[in-house]
Amino acid sequence: MADKRPDDMQRIETPALAKAFIEEQIAALKAQIGDKKVLLALSGGVDSSVVAALLVKAVGKQLVCVHVNHGLLRKGEPEQVIRVFRDGLGAELVYVDATDRFLDKLAGVSDPEKKRKIIGKEFIDVFAEEAAKLDGVKFLAQGTIYPDILESGPVKSHHNVGGLPPEMDFELVEPIKFLFKDEVRVVGRELGLPANMVDRQPFPGPGLGVRCPGAITRERLEAVRESDAILREEFDAAGLAGKVWQYFTVVPDFKSTGVKDGLRSFDWPVVIRAVNTRDAMSATIEEIPYPVLRKIVSRITSEVPGVNRVLYDLTPKPTGTIEYE
Repeated sequence: MADKRPDDMQRIETPALAKAFIEEQIAALKAQIGDKKVLLALSGGVDSSVVAALLVKAVGKQLVCVHVNHGLLRKGEPEQVIRVFRDGLGAELVYVDATDRFLDKLAGVSDPEKKRKIIGKEFIDVFAEEAAKLDGVKFLAQGTIYPDILESGPVKSHHNVGGLPPEMDFELVEPIKFLFKDEVRVVGRELGLPANMVDRQPFPGPGLGVRCPGAITRERLEAVRESDAILREEFDAAGLAGKVWQYFTVVPDFKSTGVKDGLRSFDWPVVIRAVNTRDAMSATIEEIPYPVLRKIVSRITSEVPGVNRVLYDLTPKPTGTIEYE
């Protein structure tokens, strides 16, 4: 199938259209997969969650979900994925802790494209290894959506775009590849997925790796993880979680002079990004109340080691992209 959304495809904005899409995809998945097994690259985000729900309806126990902890996930995320999918949906879930494997490969690599390609290759390698342990696996499912395809190449590469290496005996399954993010959420609601899953913050496949510009270090990665957790906690407390489409922190690879505990410090800044968008192709900046920002700054600079500044990114898309890499 060509990677172009059909010109006559209606936008999925109503439950009725979502229901029709689900029925069409279930039939297509059954026809494509038959009696074989399918591996799902399960991140726990809305895209892969919707794919999981579609596959459960279409092929049931033929689905094996693989959740890879590459060390680039948000605080508490691996535990949440296991709880939601293994316990909640009853899916067969293989958990792989590949933190050291990924971070060792990424050590010293600063080019964004090289980082994405390393992460993408390692994902494929992990899935190949897990598939080798199972009988009858012929398919690899992915949560690719249409903005991934549109932005791959001229803007940036995506870890889940471009197919599989020729030596791998898998066929791709991408049932939502022509949907925009808002459409994926409509489909997720119609599938009956819980609200905290359907409305979950978008999270890139390379994870916090794209929010740690430059060569990733474990210390700076932990600063991203901890500052992101604080930001999400304070947005929840301020009632902003349901009003802002995506918000996160970035810790760039440079330091500046500051003062902490009465002593000179030479530490990283944390950059806050908070945007609103409909389809992820363009985005506007959310105006955060100053008292909320002030509290976030206070917590991050006092609770996150190695940080002495907090900045707020006011750049819309375009000219900036939503993510930093």
